[in-house]
Parts: sequence; structure tokens; C-alpha cells
Amino acid sequence: MEAESRKLLLLLPVFLCCFVGVSRAQSYIGVNYGEVADNLPPVDETVKLLKSTTISKVRLYGVDAGIIRALAGTGISLVVGVANGDIPSLAADPAAASRWLAANVLPFVPASTISVVAVGNEVLESGDASLAAALLPAMQNLRAAAAAAGDGAAGIKFSTVNTMAVLAQSDPPSTGAFHPEIASQLQQILGFLSKTSAPFMINPYPYFAYQSDPRPETLAFCLFQPNAGRVDAGSKIKYTNMFDAQLDAVKSALGRVGYGNVEIVVAETGWPTKGDAGEAGATADNAKAYVSNLVAHLRSGAGTPLMPGKSVDTYLFALYDEDLKPGPTSERSFGLYHTDLTMAYDAGLTSSGSAASPSNGGGGGATAQPSAGGWCVASAGATEADLQADLDYACAQVGVDCSAIQPGGACFDPNTVRAHAAYAMNQLYQAAGRHPWNCDFRQSATLTSDNPSYGSCVYTGG
Repeated sequence: MEAESRKLLLLLPVFLCCFVGVSRAQSYIGVNYGEVADNLPPVDETVKLLKSTTISKVRLYGVDAGIIRALAGTGISLVVGVANGDIPSLAADPAAASRWLAANVLPFVPASTISVVAVGNEVLESGDASLAAALLPAMQNLRAAAAAAGDGAAGIKFSTVNTMAVLAQSDPPSTGAFHPEIASQLQQILGFLSKTSAPFMINPYPYFAYQSDPRPETLAFCLFQPNAGRVDAGSKIKYTNMFDAQLDAVKSALGRVGYGNVEIVVAETGWPTKGDAGEAGATADNAKAYVSNLVAHLRSGAGTPLMPGKSVDTYLFALYDEDLKPGPTSERSFGLYHTDLTMAYDAGLTSSGSAASPSNGGGGGATAQPSAGGWCVASAGATEADLQADLDYACAQVGVDCSAIQPGGACFDPNTVRAHAAYAMNQLYQAAGRHPWNCDFRQSATLTSDNPSYGSCVYTGG
């Protein structure tokens, strides 16, 4: 991951459905296993750790025979990488591609599941025109070699990983468009991906968007916390989280060049637990909030507004901190786990049935708790401004019906922000699973055992 290549990040809003953890690995949650470190745990300990989580995919930046063999038979699939420096020779000589495959893939399949070979990393944004020109021929030669190898390799997909910097326009999402300088090469690559049913791999990082605009409202929609959201003037869609907005910008860009059918895979996304003085938002609390809420969002199955009903395969960055990475402190601080195998924070990934609650911040790991029951209402000390933001947020969520507080509805009167917010908060609390953390709203809500229903206005719950 190179921070300087992520300068084009859009600033858009938060959509969240809150769900507790499950006990099985989940097909859409992966993790990046970076190895730029001198203190990584033994491979067998890493595999044991992975098997204790709901992570079902691992992305390597190269080919590590030890980790690939150790994951054989675990059900955890792998993305392996071709180094940028190998691309020219693979592009120039089909025999070189066959040799690369024979050395780096064929010895491990089908015992280990290799789903994708990522040919190069952030090549199109590298500024190296000759390397970018060699990218597609290398992908084509490798795929031809895999097809010729037959069983075990024939089904492997070949793609490449891009940053959001491939977009010239991303705000609002409906205007998403690729940079014209790479349009010709990208058009051909997308044709290859479409023809071979391979994914377009992208690295969205809300963290960098917040760094460029470090306001509280920006942090809220980057962290999947309650916020007013923003409406895309073109599509009229209200976005309430940065992650969905960035992915839909990519989806729009793909559609604009005629390849809206190409699947999107998030190759990297994450948040650092610490940073240098000038790195706004790089804290453990924010990392926990972003990653745990992202995991909850993926588990909801809601997808994005332009890709509804299906979670996009997402590889979290990263499994461990990498102490030898150059650059600012944040580059060495994205680990979900410390290299002593303890959690950096609880992201809700353990497979024992416990999961971090979608967090508004906070330090230690929270675990899933029994349903609290009762009703969720506005707290006495909540300000009208907070309640208005919570009202807008709650009513924007899937599964929340706010028709009763519209004019003519059973709960419209009293027509006050406090009354309407209380109704909407309770609707979201009930829809999300009735867990204590579903009734937090930045401490502007509270649980009660007293039924707040009145007259013909009925609050769900009890």
C-alpha cells in the first residue's frame, strides 16, 4: 500500500445495518497478509489465528509457499501476486509465463485454493508507461498458461489491483469516470476481465479522505456513524457512508465505459491505529469503529445502492502491523492483530459467536450481548441538533419505516424533533437486532422498559 497514490478519494456519506457475528467463515471477508516485517509469527500460528476468525480469504502480495501450503484444506482461499518487476518478462514471452505458473501456482493446486492471481500492484497509477503497457499481455500470457495446465489452474482468475487514483471523477458517485490518460489501456484490460469473468480490484480508503477533510461530519460518514448523509444530485441517491459512495463511483465509471457487468472486489481497505502528528484520525478508536462497522455492513448483505443485495468481497488491510514499511507511522500501523497474536482491537471477526459491536469509537473490544429488549428513545440530555442528525440517519436505513412520523401518520403529533427522533431511533433499534449498541446514537439515546406508545401511535418492541 502506497499512501501517495491515494490522492483521489471522494468525500461522501453513511449507510449501516447492525448485525452480530456468526460462527462460520464468511465468503466476502478477506484479509491482506503483508510481510514487510521482521517479527511475524510462525506460519502455523498465523494459520491457527485465521481459522479462529470468520475470515475466508487471504491476499498475499507475492507467493509464500509456506503460508500457501499451510492453508491447504482449510477452506481459506488465496490471492497471490506477481511482482511489478516480473511483468515485462511475462508479457514478452509466453514461455516465461508458463515457467512462472509452474513455479508459483501449479505446485500448490488443487490442495490449496488459489482464486485470483493479481498481476502487479497499482501499475496503472505508477507513472511507468512501459510497465502499464506490459500489464495486459502479461495477464493474457498467464491465463493462457493456466488454461493449458488444465485441472487445478484453469479456473484461476487473473486481474490487477488499482487505487482510487484511476478515477478522474468520483464525486458524486454517479459522475464516476476513469482518467483519460489510461482510458485506452484500461478499456482493453476491462475487456479481458469481462471476457474471463475476472474481477476489477480496487483499494478504497475512507481514512485518506478524512485526512484531506478532518471535520467531525466527515469522520462520522467515514466511520459508519450517524450522519445526515449527502444526496447525489445526478442519481438522487442518498449516501450515508464513504465506502458505498466510493464503490458506486467505481461502478459508475465501469458502466460509463461499457463494462458495468465486471465484478468489483475490494483488494484493500483499512484504518491505522496510530500515526504521526499530521495524520488526522489515525487512532485505535477510529480503526475499531471503521473496521467493525464495515464488517457489520458487509454482514448485513445490503450491498451498495448501485449493487444492492450482495456484499462486495472485501480484503481488510492488514492482518499484522509491518514494522519495516517505509513512510509515515500509519503505514506500519494497519494491523488487525499485533505480531504477538493479540488483537489490536476487536473488529468482530472471531468465529466463536462473539463480535465487536458496530462502534462509535471506544477503546476495548466489545462482544456480542443478549438482546436488551424494551424500547430505545431519546435521552434527556440530547440536543436538538444531535436528535435531528439521528433522525435523518435512522430513517435512511434499510428496514426502518418512518412513515408513521410523516404528516398524517399515527405518530406525527407531537410534531417535534425529539418525538420524531425517538420513534425513528426505536425503529432502527428494533430492526437491527435490539442489542444495547443499537441504542447509542452518540449517547443521545437510551433504553427504557416503559412503553412510549401513546394513543394510536404504537412503538414497536416490548
